Amino acid sequence: MSKDWKTIVGAGLAGLLLGGGAVALALQSGAAGDPDRQQVERIVRDYLLANPEIIPEAVQVLQGRQLAKAVDANRAAYETPFGSAWAGNEKGDVVLVEFFDYACGFCRQSNPDVERLLKEDENLKVVWRELPVLGPGSEAAAEVSLAAARQGDFLAFHETMFDLGRPTEANIAEARQKVGVASALPAPTVQAELEKNFQLARAIGATGTPTFVVGDQVLQGAVGYQALKEAIAEARAKG
Repeated sequence: MSKDWKTIVGAGLAGLLLGGGAVALALQSGAAGDPDRQQVERIVRDYLLANPEIIPEAVQVLQGRQLAKAVDANRAAYETPFGSAWAGNEKGDVVLVEFFDYACGFCRQSNPDVERLLKEDENLKVVWRELPVLGPGSEAAAEVSLAAARQGDFLAFHETMFDLGRPTEANIAEARQKVGVASALPAPTVQAELEKNFQLARAIGATGTPTFVVGDQVLQGAVGYQALKEAIAEARAKG
């Protein structure tokens, strides 16, 4: 076997984890009858059969790298808020993005965690992105929330809406009146922003709310204060 056999074996393992077709690409430097190639294929196969537990771990690592690439490719879009839909340090060294839905109980549960992080971390910026996935009430609340964000009152509406509970017609109207959201945005403006948010969510495989993006990590669900704090620290360490 050639002196680069470790590299070739690594490529073969990656190829098998990515699918059979990738094996051929990973090992294309050797012809089908090449003894080195045949030996590598046997080593890779035997290793995976003897250690099948590495496959889920390797797939998870691969998925993490793919998500990181998706985030990096669209970072400006993720981290640029709509109007005033942000809080914290405008020039913070870490940006925490939350995709949320006003009908989402887990989003309501996560709200105190985000508020605590903002109070404790003077270099953190939080950006909220509307992702109304739970029905007409979610969509109606998102429309008013975007109007509030455009006039500079996002945080007031955000907190009031979650305090009132589910986005019923009555609760949305009450939140709107309390905050003083003057008028609705044009339908094309709302549609464009929501479509952009859904595209950004799909790019990172978000299947629900809340979904958090920080650094090159994507965290789905009400992961809690500690997990968010650790992700922020990791993003800050990476610069």
